[in-house]
Amino acid sequence: MPQVIEDIKNNLFVYIYTNDHIPAHVHVFKGRKNDANQMEIKINIGNEEAPPTLVKADERIKNKDIVNALKLIATNQEMLLSKWEEIHGI
Repeated sequence: MPQVIEDIKNNLFVYIYTNDHIPAHVHVFKGRKNDANQMEIKINIGNEEAPPTLVKADERIKNKDIVNALKLIATNQEMLLSKWEEIHGI
């Protein structure tokens, strides 16, 4: 599960799982891997015609963090989609 983006300012870490399924999506974590309070947000990457969309989020996560995660994915959408295709051979 390679980490593809690290947003230190917002404490967000974006991963693409190597053995995952379509549609193309990422797992965004609020907090580092070994952090006991780490929380996950799953976001579909979207494409040229569709913006990233929220799939699910840990119930403890703040709306502000979800918005920041969506913005982060939208800003890096093209790179993330390319990385997803590279990892999954699509």
